[in-house]
Amino acid sequence: MKRTGGQLIVEALKANGVSRVSCVPGESYLAVLDALYESGIETVICRQEGGAAMMADTWGRLTGEPGICMVTRGPGATNASAGLHIAMQDSIPMILFIGQVQRDAREREAFQEVEYRRAFTEFAKWVGEIDDARRIPEFVTRAFAVATSGRPGPVVLSLPEDMLVDLVDAPEAKPYTPVENHPGPKQMAKFAELLGAAKRPTVIVGGTRWTEDSVAKFKAFAETFKLPVGCSFRRQALFDHLSPSYAGDVGIGINPVLSKEIKQSDLIILLGGRLSEMPSSGYTLLDIPYPSQTLVHVYPQAEELGRVYRPDLAICASPTEFVEALSTLEEAPQNPVWADRTAAMHDAYLTWSTPPKTGPGPVQMGPIMDWIEANTPVDAIFTNGAGNYATWLHRFHRFQRFNTQSAPTSGSMGYGLPAAVAAKHLFPEREVVCFAGDGCFMMHGQEFITAVRYGLPIITVLVNNGTYGTIRMHQEREYPGRVSGTDLVNPDFVAFAKAYGGHGELVEKTEDFGQAYERARASGKPAIIEVKLDPEAITPAKTLTQIRNKA
Repeated sequence: MKRTGGQLIVEALKANGVSRVSCVPGESYLAVLDALYESGIETVICRQEGGAAMMADTWGRLTGEPGICMVTRGPGATNASAGLHIAMQDSIPMILFIGQVQRDAREREAFQEVEYRRAFTEFAKWVGEIDDARRIPEFVTRAFAVATSGRPGPVVLSLPEDMLVDLVDAPEAKPYTPVENHPGPKQMAKFAELLGAAKRPTVIVGGTRWTEDSVAKFKAFAETFKLPVGCSFRRQALFDHLSPSYAGDVGIGINPVLSKEIKQSDLIILLGGRLSEMPSSGYTLLDIPYPSQTLVHVYPQAEELGRVYRPDLAICASPTEFVEALSTLEEAPQNPVWADRTAAMHDAYLTWSTPPKTGPGPVQMGPIMDWIEANTPVDAIFTNGAGNYATWLHRFHRFQRFNTQSAPTSGSMGYGLPAAVAAKHLFPEREVVCFAGDGCFMMHGQEFITAVRYGLPIITVLVNNGTYGTIRMHQEREYPGRVSGTDLVNPDFVAFAKAYGGHGELVEKTEDFGQAYERARASGKPAIIEVKLDPEAITPAKTLTQIRNKA
């Protein structure tokens, strides 16, 4: 039976297990929207393509399967590129479908025309265009395979408008075949040898392609061997922070104690991550290209092994398969020489992650974080974008469960709210909390109405200090007293929440936060809790004045 290109796209998505797509509609892919009408695939309508792409990123981040986003050509596609860049830098499986101008108008700079195979090469693992509807099953299956194999990432498929209405005969779409990399016996034997010879080992976990089972098994391995484990930047949900093996967050503003221990390690086990600029403290934790520490690097794509750091042992394997192979190692020594060091590193983490009780202004974020720790479920999902406000979450929230974090390692503002919407869609039974700054929230604040539309009662803790805080901090350090381009004028966020059909709360005193949060939770609506923070409280340790005066 002949089907249209639009129908073939939707058939291929269903064959690959897709249950929802995020989109902003466009006339360039109406045939796909029509095919979705009775498909059983939920179509989540968003208000800006960047938010739609970030939702797809979150679905990919929390499931390991590609999140699907659909946008129209030109401005729709370029708006979506923000989410595409996040998925690329964060190694998240995602497929972006872009409606394209009709084939006979190509290369004329037609209305909203962009050549995506040139424009998006740096934003995706693969950018393709489907000129022949008969090849849709081939292209879509390949897109799923590319997005999930090796180092995961986004794929872009461009869909000429006239191709989508062609009636053609095409093979029935089949699901893609997952590809897995496994460590070899010789590699595991070498790993055991290096671990056995170490006196000061440190593990840094990161990246993607983890599962709940592999996270649990690695925790058991680390605790059995009494190994200290740090989590790479914004990958904190990969290891239980209350485990006696947890050493802390290897990210922006790293605990100086942990930084020193990593530099003084004689063995670094880099498992699943790349240790890029942010987690490496600006490429200072390990020497490039030859680290002074013995380095074992486990990563699922061969091209990344040795790309920056030359490892002593390179293992091309996903974290899940490497963790499975750890069962082949001999039993751990009863009292490894590094056991006391591991305990000391965990104690240092507990001290570092205890919030300060005081600070400038009538609202203290330290006690607020204490309240959140005591009153949110252990499986609550926390999302955020970028800004100094995120320090309060990343440093002082003690993650204990897998899949409780969705945050961009690429440092993209505006991510937290659409991520919260997507997370609540996936896990409606779990509490979802978005942390946002006033500048960050306004990047994609319009997606609050998406939460209202679909009845998703997320809770947004909106830290409002009236400034682009991170930039202001750097500005005061480099150009003290010369404030330029960083002050903000904001709406009434409580009125904003109510106007959109949600619940709004204003917190101007620390002691009011708990009751405001409980009312937001009880409302059963998407909620915004605006926390008025003194701009002086720019970091947990220093005020703006201290930074300006270089105190």
